[in-house]
Parts: sequence; structure tokens; C-alpha cells
Amino acid sequence: MAVSRRVVLAALGAGAVAGCSGQGSRSGSTAGAATSSPGPAGAPASPTPGRSAGRQVRTPAPARLPVTRAEIVARYGRRRPRTWGFDAPGVLHALPAGRREIALTFDACGGRGGSAYDQALISVLRRHRVPATLFINSRWIDENPAVFRELAADPLFEIGNHGTRHRPLSVTGRSAYGIPGTRSAGEVFDEVAGNHLKLARLLGAPPRYFRSGTAYCDDVAARIVADLGERVASFSVNGDGGATFTPAQVRATVGAAAPGAVVICHMNHPEGGTAEGIAAAVPLLLGAGRRFVRLP
Repeated sequence: MAVSRRVVLAALGAGAVAGCSGQGSRSGSTAGAATSSPGPAGAPASPTPGRSAGRQVRTPAPARLPVTRAEIVARYGRRRPRTWGFDAPGVLHALPAGRREIALTFDACGGRGGSAYDQALISVLRRHRVPATLFINSRWIDENPAVFRELAADPLFEIGNHGTRHRPLSVTGRSAYGIPGTRSAGEVFDEVAGNHLKLARLLGAPPRYFRSGTAYCDDVAARIVADLGERVASFSVNGDGGATFTPAQVRATVGAAAPGAVVICHMNHPEGGTAEGIAAAVPLLLGAGRRFVRLP
């Protein structure tokens, strides 16, 4: 039986803070595996020799936003939210109906204790040619600039926006797991736009998806994200309990993901069980005929 998002919310509550701000040791910043051509895992692909043959990150250029902060405040400053959690209208939490693929997503939260790099995890994905979406916070980029450039150049991965300060996305200051949320439409803009502009400059194109700190979001904030040209991405399977699961727990949870699942894990805690658990779960899923894709 698939392990759904709702079954594992208790685990997320216990582990979300650990996944984003718990203590973790720094690992090396260079992954040694060769990249592969993009596409779903299991498709024919040949290793790409060396980093220089990977996807080239465009030369940094001035980035622009589709709306200004003043426009967002005028549009949403008086609106009151009706929802709070993982499922605001328009939020992506599963692949389109009828899809048999699974999307793996990994957060890099940054900040105190959350800026390490799970090189072993990324090596597992490369070894099995598993594409994934990496949600990266502005603070993590600042701590790992060389690793970020390497990941951004790898065609296996798409880079998503994980916020500027890693805050729950609220227009009323609601918090999640003890992390204070943004307090107004203007602060929502700041949380999304700051890292949006940074990623657009570094990648040469703006990110398509946004995931807030803790993944909590209200419906007004989700509309602000859309106005900034991104879509909020939630999840249907909590794969590593905020980087607190053991390898066996990660294997069991991710290995039971149903077709169409969006799995959330973390790539900033090499001391946790995520890499070993994913290494065990991926062959099981491939053997069962599952394919892996980036977010659509």
C-alpha cells in the first residue's frame, strides 16, 4: 500500500525543522560521478564524460520580475486567506491523473545547520540516471556556490525556488513547526522574489516551481507565487521525515510510493538516512516498472 502524505504528516511535524535547520556536518563539494543525458530513469542514456559536456548554465544576466512589490501589495494586501497547509488551490502535490511516473524532489534549506551537501545522495541519482527537482534556498547557494553551479549544469536536475529565508508562506504571519511565517503580501513577495531573481541570474532563466520553508502556504500567498511566474509545489509522500528517517524508513516510505506521487526528501543532511534509503528504494521502484521524472 502506498504511503500517502496524510499518513506521514506526523513524521513531518517531528522532522521538518530538523530537515531545514538541524545540525549537520559539511561534506565534500564535488560529486565524482559522470552525468547522464536528461529524461526519465530507465530510458537509454550514455554517460557524459566530464562536467564540461553537461548542460551549460547561461552567462548571468540581469533578471526581471513580471510584477513589482507595490503591485503585489496593492493587489493582495487586504485579502484574507481561506486555507493553510499543503493543498492551496493551484498547488501541485501529485503528477497529472493517469501518469505512472514518480517525481523525486529534494530540498536544500540552508541556514544554520542546514547548509550541508549530501554528495552520496546525488551520486545515487546519477548512478541510476534518476532525474529530480532540487529546491534550493538562497542561503544554501551562498554556502555552496561551486556545488550549486555543478548541480545546475547537470541535465538530470531541475532547480526550483526554495525561498530567500526559508519561511512558511503566509500573508498573516502564521507559523509552522516553530518557524515564523511571512506576515504580509509584501513579505511573501520578498521571500519568493529574492531567490527568484538570484536563480534567474545564475541559471539564465527563471525557476518554474516554488516550495516554501516547511512547505506550508496559504491560498493568497500561492496566488502571489503564480503572479511571480512560478507554481507552488507540495508533495504526496514525505520520503525522509524532514531528514529524520532511518535508511530503512526512507526505503519503506519511498519504495511504497504510488504512481503519480511527488516525493519530498532533503539533500542537505548527509548524516541522515536519506542517501542510503534512496539507494535501496530506487532499484525496487525501477524493478516494479516505475519511471522517474522531473516535475511536469
